[in-house]
Amino acid sequence: MESIIEIDGKKVPFKATASTPRRYRSRFGRDFLVDFRKLEGEMNSREDLTSEALTIFENLAYTMAKQADPDIPSEPDDWLDEFETFSIYLVLPEIVKLWKLSELPTAEQKKKLD
Repeated sequence: MESIIEIDGKKVPFKATASTPRRYRSRFGRDFLVDFRKLEGEMNSREDLTSEALTIFENLAYTMAKQADPDIPSEPDDWLDEFETFSIYLVLPEIVKLWKLSELPTAEQKKKLD
C-alpha cells in the first residue's frame, strides 16, 4: 500500500508492505509490531507522549518513507531536517491507516473453514 501525506507543505510518499517490519528491524534493531502497538497505545491514552514514543514515530515514518522513495537521505535525522515542522498528530493517524490497510487480505479465501 502506498499513500501521499502532506508534511510541511511537501507531498511525501509512504509505503507499507510485508517487508516493512523486516526493514524496520534491520535498520533500528527493534520489533516493528511491538513498537507500533506501543505507539498506538500512547496515542490513544490522551497523555503526553514519551520521548521513546516520539522516537518510535520518527523511525516508523522514516522506514515507510524510505521504502516509498529510496532517494531520501540515508539517515533519519537528515530526512527530518528537510522539514520545518513534522506533526505527530497529523502524520501518525495516516501512517496507522496505511499500515492497517496493508494488513488486509487481498485475495479471497478459497476454502471454507468449518
